[in-house]
Amino acid sequence: MAKRTGKKGRGFKRTDNKPQFRTNEHIRVPEIRLVGDNLEEISEAVGQKLEPGTVYATREAKNWARKVELDLVEISPKAKPPVVKIIDYNKFLYEKKKKEKEIKAKAAKTVVKEIRFGPNTDDHDFDFKLRHAQGFLDDGAKVKAYVHFRGRTIVFKERGELLLLRFIKELEDYGAAESLPKMEGRRMIVMIAPKKSKKN
Repeated sequence: MAKRTGKKGRGFKRTDNKPQFRTNEHIRVPEIRLVGDNLEEISEAVGQKLEPGTVYATREAKNWARKVELDLVEISPKAKPPVVKIIDYNKFLYEKKKKEKEIKAKAAKTVVKEIRFGPNTDDHDFDFKLRHAQGFLDDGAKVKAYVHFRGRTIVFKERGELLLLRFIKELEDYGAAESLPKMEGRRMIVMIAPKKSKKN
C-alpha cells in the first residue's frame, strides 16, 4: 500500500522499489489522454468541461488533480499519448488488489475430479465411474477422465478413445467435453466441464 508524503495529490512513497503505476509528478510526458467516470464532478470543481478520451496537457491535468485533492494516475503507459485517470491512488490500488483477489479465489474454486479407466474396463466398472462423474459435474466440479495404458496395452489406443467418447456421450446432460480425447504420455485424457452448478 502506498503512503502519502506532504500535501494531498503531491506524490507517494512506496514500500517496494518499483511503483505499479506512475502518478502525479512522476508522469513526465507533455500530453495525456484523460478518461474516467468522475470527470463530470471534476469539471464542476475545476470550472472547466473535461471530456473523457480527450487529450490534454499533462501540466493542466496535474493542476486539476491537485485542485480536487486527488491523484493523476497513468493506467496505460504504452498508449500514445498515455491514458490517465484523476482518482484516489490508494483507493485505486485497494480496488485493483481486491478485484485480483476475487478473480484468484474464483479460479481456485474450480475443483477437478479425476476418473481413471483401463483400456479393458468392463461395463459394471464403467457404470460405477459414470455415476461418480455425474455427481461431480452436478456439484460444479470438472471431471478429468483418462485411460491409462500400461505396457503393451498402448496398442489399444482406439479402444481407449471409444471408451472416452462413450463416457462423454453418457454425460452430455451433465457436462460437455472441452476438447476431444488426446494422448499425453501413456494416458488418453479428456476434460469435461459442468453444464450447470448447484453451488452457483
